[in-house]
Amino acid sequence: MHGIERADSVTWNPHKMMGATLQCSAILLKHKGLLGQCNSMCADYLFQQDKHYDLRYDTGDKAIQCGRHNDVFKLWLMWRSKGDSGFESQINQLFELSRYMLERLKERSGFELLLDEPESTNICFWYVPQNMRSMVHGQERDIKLSKVAPKIKALMMECGTTMIGYQPLGNKPNFFRMVISNPAARTHDIDFLLDEIERLGEEI
Repeated sequence: MHGIERADSVTWNPHKMMGATLQCSAILLKHKGLLGQCNSMCADYLFQQDKHYDLRYDTGDKAIQCGRHNDVFKLWLMWRSKGDSGFESQINQLFELSRYMLERLKERSGFELLLDEPESTNICFWYVPQNMRSMVHGQERDIKLSKVAPKIKALMMECGTTMIGYQPLGNKPNFFRMVISNPAARTHDIDFLLDEIERLGEEI
């Protein structure tokens, strides 16, 4: 957080590591009144001006989400239930699971990491089927490798066993991108995912 005072705005989204709902986010601004200037529509059917209470309590006209911005209450309830130590334990577990997956990938043949030491809990990797492992690195191999992740994901969806995202990056061929964020996940889930990638990868 060093240097945060130089920012005009800061956003905080707890939906991945803390498990909050996707739309549960916060935006903090240095300049007072800016949200109202940007988002206010003055919709008289929502925010009547002749109410019997202080209109400053109608905060929906200041937020991007209008009347849905009380989603942050869900975060408050989670925090009230788990406490600081509960969230700390949950997030530490996700990092431990990420480390577990990283070590399993390094042990298994056919898996190649984009980064040997990824940041956070996102792990990006390729699976190289047996029939491609002797290919020389180059354009021809990249073209074939780029088709592997989409095909494996399609087979996963057809089987209904598991699912993982993939993407390209610049001139790098499609790779799997695992985001470990589910606090219910365990090491046996990681093992099953990698086993399934290997099993389906040899079918293509």
